[in-house]
Amino acid sequence: MVKAGQIFSALIVHISPSVDRERGEGGSSSRSSSPRPPRVSLPHSHVGHIPRSLASPGVDHHSKTLSQGSSDMIYIYDLSSKEGHRSGLRLGERVTLIVDNTRFVVDPAIFTAQPNTMLGRMFGSGRDNNFTRPNEKGEFEVADGISSTVFRAILDYYKSGIIRCPDGVSIPELREACDYLCISFNYSTIKCRDLSALMHELSNDGARRQFECYLEEMVLPLMVASAQSGERECHVVVLTDDDVVDWDEEYPPQMGEEYSQIIYSTKLYRFFKYIENRDVAKSVLKDRGLKKIRLGIEGYPTYKEKVKRRPGGRPEVIYNYVQRPFIRMSWEKEEGKSRHVDFQCVKSKSTTNLAAAAADIPQDQLVVMHPPGPQVDELDTLPQQHSASSNKDFF
Repeated sequence: MVKAGQIFSALIVHISPSVDRERGEGGSSSRSSSPRPPRVSLPHSHVGHIPRSLASPGVDHHSKTLSQGSSDMIYIYDLSSKEGHRSGLRLGERVTLIVDNTRFVVDPAIFTAQPNTMLGRMFGSGRDNNFTRPNEKGEFEVADGISSTVFRAILDYYKSGIIRCPDGVSIPELREACDYLCISFNYSTIKCRDLSALMHELSNDGARRQFECYLEEMVLPLMVASAQSGERECHVVVLTDDDVVDWDEEYPPQMGEEYSQIIYSTKLYRFFKYIENRDVAKSVLKDRGLKKIRLGIEGYPTYKEKVKRRPGGRPEVIYNYVQRPFIRMSWEKEEGKSRHVDFQCVKSKSTTNLAAAAADIPQDQLVVMHPPGPQVDELDTLPQQHSASSNKDFF
């Protein structure tokens, strides 16, 4: 029967090079020259927390951490012997994984339960073809950027199929680690006390899948129609199935809504009601290569309410507006170039007669570039009272 003190001594020989150095002059070192760690098995599936200062025959073996120093921690993760014999796993082989300056000593057989994950591929049946190689000490440096606390929780997944989010670890951090290690992130594998954060992450996944369907079924056909008419951008307004658009032909809205594409879909309207879903949709559109993406809520005119007629002025049309989601995107290649065109320069390249070229310039362009003198004089000589009344009508 191996005593507890002997088990702990074997562990110290493996994990504490500093102890060997301290023994250097006083005696021979018992550290193994083989890079593979010695075969050590503890009664508990997780090794206990055993500080070096408490190393004694009466130490508690059922805690969870072996501490080698302030910045060097070692976890030994193992299947119990009963579980190993029932599942037919090879017991005894050990590999050391370095994550966040922490060493995890594990039986690689546990990773075969999830062969489609990164660790399952590294230490599974195709291990000989793996590109990951150990360092000079025979240790594998994996999971770059993942904290040791998160990795320790992930190791439980290979034994129970469940990851319990540790206290102090955010769901996005855990999600990032799962994505890195190719572990499915869903409600059946993740257990978390903060249900709001978990539901938010699952909603983001669902929103992405749902919007990709909406994009193909509803939005893309309108984009194609705009492209076929020579446009390089598209403005889409999402109305509900019950919305009715009835514009007066004589007095249409004056805000340019006639250039908008309309989707009648209560489902898509409800989808865009949430700011988080609009953020997900924007991310999807960006991933698909679109530019100048804008999503939000805006007023859209549905029908004419009344017309105000002013004496001697233009009638004022009042429409009923409803707040509805909109999407605006562009696929223009040269959007970074200036749209300003100097007509005189363009004309001078093909026409030597500048007078003839100037005759083709629209009248408003001529006024902006060369304001006529008499027109300015007439404005200056207008009565003060008339000028004030004009400003009042304008504002």
